[in-house]
Amino acid sequence: MGTQAIDVVTANPDRFAVSALAAGSNRVLLVEQAVRLGARRIGLADPGDAGEATIRDMLAREAARQGLPDRVEAIELGPEASERIAAADADVVLNAVTGAVGLRSTLAALEAGTDVALANKESLIVGGPVVLDAAARSGARLIPVDSEHSAIAQALRAGRTGEVERLVITASGGPFRGMSPTELESVTPAQALVHPTWNMGTVITTNSATLVNKGLEVIEAHLLFGIDYDRIDVVVHPQSQIHSMVEYIDGSTLAQVSPPDMRLPIAYALGTGTDGTTRRVPGAAAPNDWTTPTSWTFEPVDSAAFPALDLAYRAGRLGHTAPAVYNAANEVLVEAFHAGRVTFPQISAGIAAALDALSGDAPAAADVLTVDSVLAADSRARDHARDWIAQAGAEQMRTVR
Repeated sequence: MGTQAIDVVTANPDRFAVSALAAGSNRVLLVEQAVRLGARRIGLADPGDAGEATIRDMLAREAARQGLPDRVEAIELGPEASERIAAADADVVLNAVTGAVGLRSTLAALEAGTDVALANKESLIVGGPVVLDAAARSGARLIPVDSEHSAIAQALRAGRTGEVERLVITASGGPFRGMSPTELESVTPAQALVHPTWNMGTVITTNSATLVNKGLEVIEAHLLFGIDYDRIDVVVHPQSQIHSMVEYIDGSTLAQVSPPDMRLPIAYALGTGTDGTTRRVPGAAAPNDWTTPTSWTFEPVDSAAFPALDLAYRAGRLGHTAPAVYNAANEVLVEAFHAGRVTFPQISAGIAAALDALSGDAPAAADVLTVDSVLAADSRARDHARDWIAQAGAEQMRTVR
């Protein structure tokens, strides 16, 4: 996501400039990008054994290699680096961190009054009212970057909120579409990472295979657009050409259509000016070739094979800390799946167990949701998932014996 955003920026130097960059652990790429883009601030969450002096030396050598000046004025190192970078002066912050760890960066940008182009859906999902309140207090906006929510935002420009009947979020179906629950018992992590449409990281690709990602998108759509869960549907569309749809009360349905290319929703988000108007970026992505014969299909989600989607609806309706529990348990279970400690269907089973055990945290309407309560629920859910995985492994050993 970050490199594709840079593609959009460098292709439109008259529109965009990068003032700051933050990364996880890839300091070589960060330094190369910082020099090439003329960034003034950089942050590295996991610098390893590198201190500021090492990074400064890398910048000097990279500047000499590229024949460009080193413009970096400030270097942030450590777990809070991206949060401090997000709070720096900018017109818009693109948050593409994966997972709940992106919450504080989203809040830092919003509290600074900076619009957030949100690719880190988890921060909104787990933070919910906390994030929305931060945006409302500062006047900063959350601009969706996910292709599905960008599609909805574009289609919503055709009518008023009161004219919306429902939102329809499309899903590719992932690599295991059409498989039965029994067949899914034996799928491997390598198979889960072969997505039919998108090239993504391990967590998001696995989430797409389980439909957890689609569940997270349902919660995100509810929070972004204020539409009840009963009026948000998911439909499988394997060709991934229609990125989502809005059905209006008069029976008209508007869809945003394009070949799958994340540079388009990124450009749409970055092109949203500080006055709220969107100026489309010419040539952001290639359009459809309408001279080529093609067909598009749609089918319902198989909830028996992919129960994680229904679990997301459950978490979203519970609200409060339930979405944080859903997301945190999933992150631990996905890691365990790739380590060979749980099967593919056990990812959803473990999420269900966490919601069953911790859902008492959710409906306490008298409790005001805070960052601390969200992170506490996140921690409890991770602990519960780890205990559940250990128990599942022990039961499996007993079965083998």
